[in-house]
Amino acid sequence: QVHVVESGGGLVQAGGSLRLSCATSGRIFIVATMGWYRQAPGKQRELVATITRGGTTNYADSVKGRFTISRDNAKNTGYLQMNSLKPEDTAVYYCNADILEGRGRNAYWGQGTQVTVSS
Repeated sequence: QVHVVESGGGLVQAGGSLRLSCATSGRIFIVATMGWYRQAPGKQRELVATITRGGTTNYADSVKGRFTISRDNAKNTGYLQMNSLKPEDTAVYYCNADILEGRGRNAYWGQGTQVTVSS
């Protein structure tokens, strides 16, 4: 069984920073691509950033230059450093992990962590 758990969300003023973490655990062989997504009220879930196991990154245009995705392969953990936060960044942030496990390759979602940016 695999678990994906996000942490680090909270309330911050515009211009502030937060660092989200995504911890994976369980019967994992390899954590391949990890990604952060977000969903604001009344909107569809959207991609924020992804990172491959080798460190190749991809960002949504709306967060380029402000957010940085990273990972620690030894700890099977991913991170999202969010700087210069804006009210429009307010959303539930979800981690997605593409995991090679005993029964094949599967994508797992965390439960989400709330990020609220006040103006």
